[in-house]
Amino acid sequence: MGTALLIEQLNKHFSPGKQALNNINISVKHGEMIALIGASGSGKSTLLRHIAGLVEADKQPGSLIMINGRCAQQHGNVSKDIRDIRTRVGFIFQQFNLVDRLPVLTNVLVGLLHRVALWRGLLGRFNSSERATAYEALARVGIADCHAQRASTLSGGQQQRAAIARTLVQGADLILADEPIASLDPESSRNVMDILAKINREDRTTIIVSLHQVDIAIRYCPRVIALHQGQVVFDGLSSSLNPTLLRELYGVHVEELLTPTSFISAPSRSHSVVHERKVPHLVQVA
Repeated sequence: MGTALLIEQLNKHFSPGKQALNNINISVKHGEMIALIGASGSGKSTLLRHIAGLVEADKQPGSLIMINGRCAQQHGNVSKDIRDIRTRVGFIFQQFNLVDRLPVLTNVLVGLLHRVALWRGLLGRFNSSERATAYEALARVGIADCHAQRASTLSGGQQQRAAIARTLVQGADLILADEPIASLDPESSRNVMDILAKINREDRTTIIVSLHQVDIAIRYCPRVIALHQGQVVFDGLSSSLNPTLLRELYGVHVEELLTPTSFISAPSRSHSVVHERKVPHLVQVA
């Protein structure tokens, strides 16, 4: 199946005594769909930004991030080839990152900027084939009829679908989604997660999505990686999560994060391989 992502001995201090990531070691196979969970401040967004090459890790021997067999970061130094590596890594933000005044189709075409000549991208000179690709991506996420609207006129759920379409046009084989449903209503959240799961299933795209909603993580992602205070404290099957473990991650009010149907085995995917790794001693949340 091959390795889509390999992280070894990753540490990050933002200031003396403030460690955001603590000895992160993760291996992700091609085609996996993984939920990254943990309380606010646990390091989820910081980890995703390191994978995308937006932040440098602490400078130390042994630190490594490999994406699709290519070195993205080593010893705390971002690779000189990071721009080329990023062309195959799609990043979906909580706040969509669309240009409000531009049409939806143009926002999606931004995913092609790494392939077209600079002058064409700056002038918006995309050919008919490129526009057809963007339109097809919008159709896949269910908002093709919105292609001519300004992005600002879309609902939050529609804007997030447009952001997903942009990663499809980009041709990303690794998608990092940082709290993509945090600001959406339940129905829009379900639609966005359905789309990500479909892309994972049909395109075999590797997806890592950070989530606060534990029940959604369990429902959609066969594998879960849990962070607490910058450390990996659980890495395994989502079906192995239980209220006791989650209470140690989130505190005594974990029931607020769950629904009665939360602890149902995640839908099976024939191409997903999960090797469970429980950290034996979870840190008790105060």
